[in-house]
Amino acid sequence: MKNFKLLLIGFLLASSFNMFAQQTVQGVVKEKKSGDTLPGVSVVVKGTTKGTETDFDGKFAIENVKAGSILVFRYLGFADKEIVIGTNKNLVVELEEALEQLDEIVVVGYGSTTVKDATGSVEAITAKEMTKGNIVTPENLLSGRVAGVNITTSGAPGSGSQIRIRGGSSLNASNDPLIVIDGLPLSGVDLNSINPNDIDSFSVLKDASATAIYGARGANGVIIITTKKGKTDYSLDYDYQVAFGEIKDRISVFDGDAFRSLIATRRPNDVGMLGTANTNWQDEIFQQSVSTQHNISARGQIFKRIPTRLSVNFSEIEGNILTSQFDRANVSLSMNPSFFNDHLKVSLNYTRAFVNERFADAGQVNAALRYDPTQPVYDPTSPFGGFYQHITRTPNGVLVDNGTRNPVAALLQNDNRSNRFRQFGNLKIDYKLHFLPEVIASVSAGFDKSIQEGSFFNPLNSPANYTDLFIGGEGSYTNENLNENFNATLNYANTFSKFKTDFLVGYDYQSFNGNGDSTGNLRNPNDTGFTSYVNTPVVLIGFLARANITFNEKYLLTLNYRRDGTSRFGPVNRWGDFGGAAFAWRMSDEDFLKDNKVISELKLRASYGINGQQDGIAGDLYLDRYRFGNQNSQFLFGGVPIQSTIPSERSNLRWEKVATVEFGVDYGLFNNKISGSINAFRKNSTDLISDAPVADGSNFTNRVLQNIGDLQVDGLEFTMNADVIKKENLNWNVNFNATYLDREIKELALNQDVTTGGIAGGTGNFIQLFREGFAPNSFYVFKQLYDTAGKPIEGAYADLNGDGIINTQDRYLKGNPQADFTFGFQSNFNYKNFDMTFNLRASVGNYAYNNINSGLAQYDLLQDNAVLGNIPTSVLNTNFRSTSDVIISDYYLENASFLRMDNITLGYTFNKPIKKFASNSIRIWAGMQNVFTITNYSGLDPELFNGIDNTNFPRPRTFLVGANIKF
Repeated sequence: MKNFKLLLIGFLLASSFNMFAQQTVQGVVKEKKSGDTLPGVSVVVKGTTKGTETDFDGKFAIENVKAGSILVFRYLGFADKEIVIGTNKNLVVELEEALEQLDEIVVVGYGSTTVKDATGSVEAITAKEMTKGNIVTPENLLSGRVAGVNITTSGAPGSGSQIRIRGGSSLNASNDPLIVIDGLPLSGVDLNSINPNDIDSFSVLKDASATAIYGARGANGVIIITTKKGKTDYSLDYDYQVAFGEIKDRISVFDGDAFRSLIATRRPNDVGMLGTANTNWQDEIFQQSVSTQHNISARGQIFKRIPTRLSVNFSEIEGNILTSQFDRANVSLSMNPSFFNDHLKVSLNYTRAFVNERFADAGQVNAALRYDPTQPVYDPTSPFGGFYQHITRTPNGVLVDNGTRNPVAALLQNDNRSNRFRQFGNLKIDYKLHFLPEVIASVSAGFDKSIQEGSFFNPLNSPANYTDLFIGGEGSYTNENLNENFNATLNYANTFSKFKTDFLVGYDYQSFNGNGDSTGNLRNPNDTGFTSYVNTPVVLIGFLARANITFNEKYLLTLNYRRDGTSRFGPVNRWGDFGGAAFAWRMSDEDFLKDNKVISELKLRASYGINGQQDGIAGDLYLDRYRFGNQNSQFLFGGVPIQSTIPSERSNLRWEKVATVEFGVDYGLFNNKISGSINAFRKNSTDLISDAPVADGSNFTNRVLQNIGDLQVDGLEFTMNADVIKKENLNWNVNFNATYLDREIKELALNQDVTTGGIAGGTGNFIQLFREGFAPNSFYVFKQLYDTAGKPIEGAYADLNGDGIINTQDRYLKGNPQADFTFGFQSNFNYKNFDMTFNLRASVGNYAYNNINSGLAQYDLLQDNAVLGNIPTSVLNTNFRSTSDVIISDYYLENASFLRMDNITLGYTFNKPIKKFASNSIRIWAGMQNVFTITNYSGLDPELFNGIDNTNFPRPRTFLVGANIKF
């Protein structure tokens, strides 16, 4: 019995020693579905800061781990996995794709967080969620995907886009968001030299708390682009697509026979000017397009330890107006090795882009509406290169009459080209201190340089630049721009009992420079000839700090601060202080909700912050500018009128500031099968910089740049993601987002209206206005009167102020170009190897001014100066005669609400069609872009940049086929 007791005591002691013994745990982490190893997986001992990351081969090792400890494995896009350490010291860990998004990593300014820990309004879109279709420029990957983000792109090939986050924040300065690619802040939103296929994810920072870390550049929101990186596993991908585009819609004008009949009735004396042809000039300038894109990317390790990705893109995008073309070639390299047991990490990103464009004048769309449909396109006897032109022969030569010219000739004979070489990239080094692993020191240096060479050429027989002598046109220009950035940060992260802390301090430097020259028109003796410019360098310096504090995994606090200085402003106002605070409460982790079967995630958020704005305003604003006044700013000196040379722009200009308060809810229902967020916010922009009136006698000009004006934006956002069906062979996921925006000008200079929105027709007309109490760019129109039959009466408007006189005092504000509500809906459906995706967008409450009809649909315009001109058939609805009497009537202001299906694609994937390769697939797909648009707007397209439909490049409907091949 005694021996048994001794044996039992020995066994218990041995068990105890085993239980509390320190051991080294190692293993490898793989993706369960493919079996590929996963580098960069976070491995942490639960409840401590002790941890590591998997290396290039997915391997890890952690020393001094107690038996019974729990290892937590976390990786972007995959569900967390916890493993209790027992006697097995060599682990094979398989991670599955996340069924929910709470643990996905979200890139924020100068760092990252998780969806679960985010306190601000941040939305991440990964590659699998991006908008599909004929995507040429990266921003269109986001179209319709993020609440509060509106992207408007013309139909021109490779054209840039207007991006607005929550409606923008300024009147006259820039409303463009800050774009940051792999940590490098870009200048502007010129993204057409970036290959969309290289992009791995977008993070959209919307509220001031999230954007405050960018200080003076965050007022209009921030879009952070992360490109695809190298991995340890080797792969080769080839993507190909071909697109067939056509502009289907036409503006209704009179055809040849109808035009001859109209002239015979309305202008019988001009019948002799008519031709015998029946030409549809819109059909002649529009063309069917064929475009191709090739993407080749390879990834893997080089030198056995450097994960690398190399990609090449070739895009040939043909436009749907004659001569328009966009060609791009990209080469991108990404290398991200780590050394010293992952204490030193290096990230190198570099891109070279070659963009060649031939520009087609979109103004020829209007020329096609006006040109006489009874005349032919070509005339063998014409001295203008065989193209028909209205001409009058004189003893001294040939003169072109003062009227619209042949639009086909104007396009084909005008060779306007641009060749641009752009290179950008950055090098980032992160070092986790060996003696203090809670601290990571980071430095990053990047640049963005572009050189553009352009040329224009018109032959001697082109009337495009015609004077009394055939001189044609020929010239060239060059532009060079350089953006350089350097930043350094220190990041300290640690856990103290129930407190998790993360502190960041940093320094940021950025400079912008540029120069260029132009030859002018070498053939025109009246041209000034060679000119050159050198931009005044703009330098931006920032000191930044951020603190993230989490208590008990439920209460989260974020504090941001940045002090920015810019060379744009003078010493007094050069520096600005910006910052923000956000608090979040993960209510779903409280005991009263923790086991709730319906509510699986509920987080309440509140934030406040102040951002700045100094972009979109040319030059070094702090310098007093002396300029000659005009004839109205002369004074008499000894009886002689002298023009003023008094400073007309102030030296006390300062930052525009935007303060935002926001309340939000992040929710998840039914084990996060349905998830999303609701945000309510108010933005107040103050000290708006505007070229605005000044009091009489205070200066020698009546308008100067000054800080005066306030703008308020109220908004609501709703986002929902739903896994409608999620089974092994059948998945259906939908995303829906909705946004409400209300913009109102609170203050303007001297309470005076500011006119904007110039329109064609007449001289110096405008159709939009800035006025206190109304939305920016509201339409300023007369109220049209109608007869008993409901027909508009020409030149008859309501006397709104009742003074018995119809003048500008009777104009009123109605509608604005911005929608009250915008909606986005995306559906992703997968059944076995089939996949189908489509995107819908809707805009409600936006108005458009139809300047095509207001400027052209009048009978007087049948006379196009010395020749005849066509007009829209909409004139039959009004019988209006004169442009001058009707152009600013609200009759031409139309509700431009619309529902648009941007694209639909259908694909099928062949898994492992080549047996000798371990992993390969081929996906073939087909789709359509710009599928349909439902709207009551009478023009070609209700989606306009500024709400004025005048000269726009129409969007084509495009059919696409493609293949994705992976090895």
